[in-house]
Amino acid sequence: MTQRIRLIGAPTDIGAGARGSSMGPEAMRVAGLQATLEGHGLAVTDHGNVSGPANPWLPPVNGYRHLAEVAAWNRGVHDAVYSALSEDEMPLLMGGDHCLAIGSISAVARHCRQVGKKLRVLWLDAHADFNTNALTPTGNTHGMPVAVLCGHGPVELTGIGGVFPAIQPSVLRQIGIRSVDEGEKRFVRQSGLEVFDMRYIDEMGMRHTMATALEGLDADTHLHVSFDVDFLDASIAPGVGTAVKGGPTYREAQLCMEMIADTGRLGSLDLMELNPALDVRNGTAELALDLIESLFGKSTLMRA
Repeated sequence: MTQRIRLIGAPTDIGAGARGSSMGPEAMRVAGLQATLEGHGLAVTDHGNVSGPANPWLPPVNGYRHLAEVAAWNRGVHDAVYSALSEDEMPLLMGGDHCLAIGSISAVARHCRQVGKKLRVLWLDAHADFNTNALTPTGNTHGMPVAVLCGHGPVELTGIGGVFPAIQPSVLRQIGIRSVDEGEKRFVRQSGLEVFDMRYIDEMGMRHTMATALEGLDADTHLHVSFDVDFLDASIAPGVGTAVKGGPTYREAQLCMEMIADTGRLGSLDLMELNPALDVRNGTAELALDLIESLFGKSTLMRA
């Protein structure tokens, strides 16, 4: 049966510190996401954009910027992603900033509970995104989604999806991490997150890293990939709001995606933090598209 993909746009930078990721979904459409995936034999429908409140661009209150607006956007994302999964379509969420993973992953977790599947989340990112209002230096919620999903945050966000916490740290594998705030480092360690940072990748290689991160997947596992474009080295992906040097190269990123594709378990995807305002001729969007092709099975040779 042809795999059915549902494209869902979430055009907001409500949780970010820089404007521009609100234009990410349109940049992916301009890059030809739907036609490219259809070219690989996939059935793709574009369900347009989730809507939500405008970004008021205000300072933080009690350590959170725009909490009510962030919650509204995430509720909308949750409903859209859950609807796709309920109708046997794979949601491909085009962000928007990474705070939207709260809505997306809580919806995937809800779906997994209902159909009796285990969940594995691959968090491809330069940042651990495990801040709280007490730890954050900025109040930007795109630095908090993993903590919120694990139950650390205000009820407006931790309550999305109906179960507290939405996920356990044990379902997460964080890959490519290289920028973690001081207080956040301690909290990551205390919480037992499994983190494959850039030092680990440098020492062990991307093949070993991915083999370890994907260990234990079986037919009863739903694999969710939350792909923040700043996962990539800043030299090849300038179109992000929080670029960090020293990330995976093009080839390392391709291998990462190809090994995920090889599992045959991909069930949902976030593509986050693409910022066309900081890009050069939409090149970062085109690179992201190239990697998404590999995620859906494009390879140089026919593999067994």
